[in-house]
Amino acid sequence: MPKAEFWQGNKAIAMGGIAAGCRFFGGYPITPSTEVAEVMAEELPKLGGKFIQMEDEIGGIAAVIGASIAGKKVMTGTSGPGFSLKQELLGFAYMAEIPLVCVDVQRGGPSTGLPTKVSQGDVFQARWGTHGDHATIAYAPSSVQECYNLTVKAFNMAERFRQPVLMMADEVIGHMRERIETPDRSSIKVVDRKKPTCAPKDFVPYLADESDDIPPMAAFGDGYHWHVTGLTTNDWGFPTNDSHDIDKKITRLLRKVDRYRSDIVEYEAESYEDAEVLVVSYGCVSRSALRAVRELRKEGVKVGHFRPITLWPFADAELEKIVADYKIKRVIVPELNMGQMFLEIDRAIHGKADVVSRTLLNGELFKPAQIAAYIKEVA
Repeated sequence: MPKAEFWQGNKAIAMGGIAAGCRFFGGYPITPSTEVAEVMAEELPKLGGKFIQMEDEIGGIAAVIGASIAGKKVMTGTSGPGFSLKQELLGFAYMAEIPLVCVDVQRGGPSTGLPTKVSQGDVFQARWGTHGDHATIAYAPSSVQECYNLTVKAFNMAERFRQPVLMMADEVIGHMRERIETPDRSSIKVVDRKKPTCAPKDFVPYLADESDDIPPMAAFGDGYHWHVTGLTTNDWGFPTNDSHDIDKKITRLLRKVDRYRSDIVEYEAESYEDAEVLVVSYGCVSRSALRAVRELRKEGVKVGHFRPITLWPFADAELEKIVADYKIKRVIVPELNMGQMFLEIDRAIHGKADVVSRTLLNGELFKPAQIAAYIKEVA
């Protein structure tokens, strides 16, 4: 039977990770994500897991990469400035195909910015923070319940696709407390990384199965030889300048996620069937937006709501279909940044509706009345 809890969002993220099998956390304290590390420091030793506070953010993600290579499910946590510091090694993990979950509880920026205030300013950093071509999987929870559920899912995706997966919470969601229900551990679907079944002498570290484009992953210490590097490699894991090997490696890194896009992309849509205006929001803003939409529906305003749960891959095709099929005239995008997802939404709709950006940068959260006023402006 599910168990009722009254948890902070950051605690729910930590406990979701533990439920998914996380047994190693490496990180560095940073507001407003520190509670994730604090809970991990308390809970992991009870389960035979390990917590380590490193000297900085770079050391934190380096430690989890090492633990993942050794066969553990791993997590690191941070906020905007630390997320910037982790980008180099996130790129390494994308290239070397190392599963890990990175939690970013967003705050105001740039630089040190607003340590205790909310923002959604890391949306593009999640997608484009590290250089080169790679496929990003990133979730944006809008409740404490989703902090738990989506963290479990993030681990499953990291293990399935052999790459980093991002939890893009924000300060409001990380620090709010709500009643949630945690399922019995035995009922939680847990995915483990695919391991080699061949003899060690026959193991080719990056030879992917044609069925899913994902190579089995051996743990260091299991008896399989495996070379790990951030350089572009051939199937043996050694650096290559061969154009065929380079194209094969990089296109597979993207294809292994793109071909399963329908398994990854999640969104919620409400009251769009007769809507003339559609509000698109995510994370904490979606809570205010939904309140505004529901109140205006009672007044007869034809407005709906669309919430991307996976920020990346973005639900572009799904959003475009709703806008086109239901002949929505205008789309409003309220965000706690200067319009980062507005650009993606405008691109996705391909001119089928007017797209309007509404931004807030003062460290506060949109009030439902503010969003309701924006809706009335364009309705």
